[in-house]
Amino acid sequence: MLMTTNEPDPAAMRGGMAEDEAAALYRLMTWLSPSFPVGAFAYSSGIEWAVEAGDITDAASLRDWLAAMLSNGSGFCDAVFLAQSFRAASEHNPAGLKEIAELAAAFVSSRERQLETTTQGRAFIEIARAAWNSPGLDAMIAACDGPIVYPVAVGIVSAAHGIRLAPALHAFLHAVTSNWISAGSRLIPLGQTASQRVLADLEPVVAATAGRADAASLDDLGGATFRADLASLRHETQYTRLFRS
Repeated sequence: MLMTTNEPDPAAMRGGMAEDEAAALYRLMTWLSPSFPVGAFAYSSGIEWAVEAGDITDAASLRDWLAAMLSNGSGFCDAVFLAQSFRAASEHNPAGLKEIAELAAAFVSSRERQLETTTQGRAFIEIARAAWNSPGLDAMIAACDGPIVYPVAVGIVSAAHGIRLAPALHAFLHAVTSNWISAGSRLIPLGQTASQRVLADLEPVVAATAGRADAASLDDLGGATFRADLASLRHETQYTRLFRS
């Protein structure tokens, strides 16, 4: 009797990764892990003010706020800068890389967000270079000739190590989203299970944002998360603060 099943074929699941794929996965998991010391835990990207103002009060409102930031705010813009810097570095285009780095640094909406992204970018490059230096990486960094924001840093280092763009985009957006949720969970507060539900709910948003950023050009940059930008600005004068942004 012929039987059909939806179970995956065990033989098809036994294949291992190629050596370069395994190395790329290992490095992405390390570089974009919460344990990688870029200091992301100290920043909330304005979420702290949004909680105090009553814009974010529970898991649902946190999810909606972050979905907007990913789709129409800094999440999408940062992903575009990552993709564009990755391509410029891969093509050994120092003039283009410098232009992208300058635009990315100028695109930040507030002083605290500038501190957040440049501090993390500098730490990311310094630590990745110290532990996983790569031929050509120093030249790419020098080509930027100024502050390097976090997404550009990730794009440059990923390109220098031959990591594919698509997984780098997904890993970066997952790391950023996880850090936002971590900040929200401490401020609202949320339990661990509720926080993981928010992350699960945002999985398709992260995937869609990564896909849009991969296909976008610098002409597609822009956002419509005015309340999030305002939160970042008003956090600078917030009286009681746990976070630096």
